[in-house]
Amino acid sequence: MNNDTRKIIIFDDDEDILSICSFILEEQGWAVNAYTDCNNIVEKVSAIMPDVILMDNWIPDDGGIIATQKLKQNETLKNIPIIYFSANSDIELLANHAGAETYLAKPFDLEELERVINSVLV
Repeated sequence: MNNDTRKIIIFDDDEDILSICSFILEEQGWAVNAYTDCNNIVEKVSAIMPDVILMDNWIPDDGGIIATQKLKQNETLKNIPIIYFSANSDIELLANHAGAETYLAKPFDLEELERVINSVLV
């Protein structure tokens, strides 16, 4: 793997979503790390230093809002863009409350996933 490979972390407790997103993003050349919980989130993210993070709202144990806030409060990690994603109807409000850069409502199509990821990449 060369150093130009973009890295993404997906936090979602739905293994089907993890599998689908991982497959799609790997096909596009991303190095994907997927987790079904957000325990020790600062350590997990620090070890990988991804270009972008996909964060589910209903993720054990802390939940997406607290997990996102922990990352945004960390000097080293706060500039990593976080895309909040959820099937929740007030996703925009949740994403704003968490401090995420943007959000993606579930269910989403692949073009939308790509568009939102590209929108946060500098």
